[in-house]
Amino acid sequence: MSYCVDFVNVSHVGLESSPVVAALAGLRANEARYFKNKYDHVFTVEPAAKAKKEIALVHHILKEERGIVIESPALEATTFQVENIRWTYVFYESGLAVNVLYSLDEENPKRAVGFKLSDGMDIPAELGSFKFARQKSKLAGTIRGSYFIIKGEY
Repeated sequence: MSYCVDFVNVSHVGLESSPVVAALAGLRANEARYFKNKYDHVFTVEPAAKAKKEIALVHHILKEERGIVIESPALEATTFQVENIRWTYVFYESGLAVNVLYSLDEENPKRAVGFKLSDGMDIPAELGSFKFARQKSKLAGTIRGSYFIIKGEY
């Protein structure tokens, strides 16, 4: 069953097995607020069991581009398009959120993978080579983030 993420009343729905459930719920709500405010898009997620295609795409890009395999189980995912950009998000039990920004503009495409770490989680070993910047959020506490540019076509 899909879930429309509420950023006013933050809920743990679908994330209960995470050891950093409150921070991960805040991180998910922070993303929902961003898309509502910037694009007037309602951020809706599906349980991992129903979002296998989205999760497989993210895992394929991570493996092909950087040889990264995320060890934590995926809890939820979503794919949507706003303006000319396709976004795919996967939220993991560890507190990690991975997003793929894939511009559909052929002339000057913007394509990247972003990593966000929930407050209270350690940097996963598979992401140890990345430098993470810190960002404060009322919903999520301190978010640590990093990214890389996608070179291939997906």
